[in-house]
Formats: sequence, structure tokens, C-alpha cells
Amino acid sequence: MNFNKVILIILALIMLIVTVGCEKDFQDDHMVDLDVDVNVEKEYKPEFGGELILPLTIIKTLNPLINENASYYYFSKLIYEGLFELDDNLNIKNQLAEDYTVKDGGRVISIKLREDVLWHDGEKFTAEDVAFTINTIKYANNDIGYKKMFDNAFGSFINSDIRKIIDVQVIDSYNIDIIFNKKFSHELEILTFPILPKHKFVLEKEDKNAYINALAEEDFVPIGTGPYMFEKYDKHKTIFLKAYEQYREGRPYIDSIVGKMLEDDELSLVAFETGQVHLTTALDIDWEKYDQNNKIRIYEFISPNYEFLGFNFSNSIFRKEGSNKLRKAFAYGIDRQSIIQRVYLGHGTQTDLPIYPNSWLLSEDSNIYGYNPSKAKEELDKLGWKDVDGDGFYEDEQGKKVQLRLITNSYNPLRLKVADMIVENLNDIGIFVVKDYPEKIPENITEEMREEQWEQVKNRILKGDYDIALLGWHLSVIPELSFAFHSTQIKAGTNFIRYNNKMMDEALIETFISANRNDKLRAYEKLQTIINEDLPYVSLFFINEALLVDKKVMGDIDPTFFNIYRNIEKWYIPKEFQQETVDKK
Repeated sequence: MNFNKVILIILALIMLIVTVGCEKDFQDDHMVDLDVDVNVEKEYKPEFGGELILPLTIIKTLNPLINENASYYYFSKLIYEGLFELDDNLNIKNQLAEDYTVKDGGRVISIKLREDVLWHDGEKFTAEDVAFTINTIKYANNDIGYKKMFDNAFGSFINSDIRKIIDVQVIDSYNIDIIFNKKFSHELEILTFPILPKHKFVLEKEDKNAYINALAEEDFVPIGTGPYMFEKYDKHKTIFLKAYEQYREGRPYIDSIVGKMLEDDELSLVAFETGQVHLTTALDIDWEKYDQNNKIRIYEFISPNYEFLGFNFSNSIFRKEGSNKLRKAFAYGIDRQSIIQRVYLGHGTQTDLPIYPNSWLLSEDSNIYGYNPSKAKEELDKLGWKDVDGDGFYEDEQGKKVQLRLITNSYNPLRLKVADMIVENLNDIGIFVVKDYPEKIPENITEEMREEQWEQVKNRILKGDYDIALLGWHLSVIPELSFAFHSTQIKAGTNFIRYNNKMMDEALIETFISANRNDKLRAYEKLQTIINEDLPYVSLFFINEALLVDKKVMGDIDPTFFNIYRNIEKWYIPKEFQQETVDKK
């Protein structure tokens, strides 16, 4: 289990594709000229035309259901749509669905579909397409991305086969019931998977052969309902998309989109800096250097990468009654804003909870711990701890010396700096914490060396050979936290801190079985109260990321971690920056 990557969720799943206005070979002379002097003071209005070049890392398939390439996941959202999509607060809003009703205590979702949706080949979108896609996912192996997303959403409480958990009933062409075998609060969140066109895979009847065809890796031709439609694919080189003229929300402004295949993210950044692509994500934290370039815009957003301190509850010091006061001392005693500023150059978002900071489920009063060394010492005083020998460090209520070991994968340079600052903060308030990790990164360190150290750290954590661990989760858009805190997950290894709290278990179950959105919100408020009071983790921050965009690309650019190309149909390139894309041969 790689605690640095974790819990799936919607990320390991997904898609891609691209097209251009005219048939052509993709030549270097069609690359974007970043030397054009963009007058940032001039105001522009949306105009049709132009070509947008996006970076992609090498993909194995264009099939959105089985591809786990993250860059294609974002790219495929240009072609495919789901019943629902996520808004700024990770709440559900309609996409292919027009309306929905939750029935039978949360077991049934009745969905009314939009009637104005066409597939890119001109066929009408209907409830049969939705049912077919769900049946295809149910038929698929457990290792495909969206099957994993379902498993993650079902959390620690359902161990049954997904084929027994979810069913569909087509009422008519534009009405469908999605049925679960028990109450399930994340049912709408999982209905964000891409819908496939049934008519492209079913010849006479819907059977396993149709599902096999829909799950094919090779020779998959994407047909969706989104703002851009697939045109052609030069394998391992380029994908061409063109604007879908009949898109129900209006024709996208940019005529064509090209997905340019690059070996890795580092080469994507190089391609952006040399004018071969129009945008890319920043790879490090010092993206302010691009502020000096008047041809680049920076769009910062919060990633799902969450950093925290976990405590080993096998250690009696964290397990005994009242031990939450010690953890509260940690929460007050760590200067998280200083860490964010000094280590991450300000590109982090402080949090007290392992819930995305913009989530609709986050209570207004959820963040209660600020940096306050005096309060930290008050919590230690409540424990009966005193500095008996005057060495600047507390002894426990029995007068015994307290020494705690902090472990982390210190070959990660940012995490090493964070760990050092945490140790310094805690020592300053009188908690004696020692660095149980290498304090220097070897010269010429390789990725293999980093991975080897991570395996060593992971093994120690699984064995319980630590007191405090500085680690990170890549959290899902579905805030299902039983993997980290439910007692049943101690044996599974995801609750590696061995935390066992009956009230927490009950609260986690309540968040899972809430019958409607209001109940879900109340359940999460209760869960947050328990987390904040007992502090199984001391939350540190979410890491921010940035999208770097050529200033010639304008419009409603508003990236999120779950869709960096959000609103792409509203982006545009003014005429004076558009370049001819036809083959000049």
C-alpha cells in the first residue's frame, strides 16, 4: 500500500483525444509562437477559430473506461460527459441529467435525462446508453479505473461484488432508475463516469460481447457528447479533436484541439517553455519565476495532496484517556503557515481536517487550531506534565522523560524540510521529538533510491515501529474516510495508525448511509467534530498546484484538480493570435 498515493478515486481512471479543423500532418511549423507580444492591457472579446495544443503523456488506449493516464483523464473530458459533474465545492450539478430524485431512503436515484443531447455521430442520447455503460463497468475486471472508483466510494462497509450492489432500470428513453442494495450517501458522486454510446457496441442484443467491445484497449474510436469530437489519432504522437458544431451549450470558440504526446511531465514543461504547447501544469513550487514572463498566466488551485502527522496508537502515550490533549499540543505548537511560506513558498492551504478545503461538506467552524505555543503548553499542563529537571522539555505526569520519534521519507526534499521545522517547533514548546530519519539527502540521488527509502519507511509503519509519522494522502473527490480511521481497516493496513474509536466508527457509518444531501451534510459536521476533538491525525495542509497558460489563450479559464480544462468550450484565442492550421503542402 503506497500511502503517498492512495485511495483512488476518480483519478486513476480515464481518457483522451484530439482533433483539428482540417486533415493535415502535424508539423513543427504549426507550433505556437510564444514570442508574440501580447498586450495585457488590451481587452478582447470571444472569437471563433484557432487551434489549442495540449500536452499528453504516452497513453495505451483511447478508451476512457480503462485508461489510467491522468493527462488523458483530463483530455477525455473534452469528448465525454457524465450524468453529473462536480462544482467548485465538490458538490453535484447536472450534466447529462436534467433532474434527479432520491427515493426509498437513498436506495434509488430516479434520473430525468436531458432530451437535447446528441452523440457526435448524430444519434440521440438516451437512457439505454446510461444503462449500457453501468452494465459495462459492472462486467469489467476490478482493476479498471472506474471500477476502482466505485470500490473507493463503497468504502469499508460493503464487501460485496459491485454487480450485486448496483442495478439499473430503464423507465423510458429519458428516465432511468439507478438502484443500490442499501443506503449509500456517495451515489451521486459515482455517477460522474463517462457515458458510452450503446449503439456503437451492441449489434443485436446487449451481452458480454458488447461489454468486451466497450472495454477494448486497441482500435477504440471515441464518440462522446462533449464540446469536442474525435477526428484522428496518430498513435503515440498526436490526437486531433474538432469543435462539435451541434453542442447543446453552443459551439466552442476554439476550432481544433491537438493533444501532443510527450514522454513525461518534465518534457511537457519543456514543450510549453519552448512554445510547442499552449499550457502545462507546473512541476515544482517556484512557479513565481513565470510571473516575470508577460506571455504566461498562472492559475493556482488546491490539489488533493494532503499532508499530515499520524500517531501510533499502539503506543500507550497516544492511546490512554486524555491523550488527545497531547495531540492538541501538537496542533497548536506547529507553525503551519510558516511551513507553507518557507517550504512551499506560500503554495499550500492550511487545514485541520482531511477534507478538501473547498468542499461543501466542510463546516464553517471546522478550522479551530492556529499556531499558539501558549495554548500548546496549556494542553501539556492539563496532562500533568512538567519540566522537572529544567532542561526545557516536559516529563510526563509520573515524572518520566518523554521522547518521541518522528519518521518520514526524508529523501523527499520538501518533506524533509517540513519534518525539520516540525521537530524544531515541538522542541520549542517542550516536547522532545527526535529525527528518526536521515537528515541529509545523498548527492546524485536517484528515483530508485527514493523508492527504496519509501519502502523502508512503509515497512516500519506497517510494523508499528514509529511514534509519529509525517506522510501524505492523495485524497479522492469522494470524502470517504473510513479507510483511514475505521477500526475495521487496521488489519487492511490503511488505518496504519491503529486508531480504534467507537464514536468515530459510528460517525463514519453515518456519513456513509445518509439518505439525502442534508443528512449527509449533518453527518459530516458530526464527523468533523470528532476528528477535531480526538485528532487521530494532526492535519497540516493541502498542497497547491498551478496551470501555466500562454496569454494568447483567454476566456473562462478556471482549473480544478478534477478538471484542469474546465469550461474549455468558453476559452478563445483572439484573431490576431490565431494561426493557420491547414496543411500547406
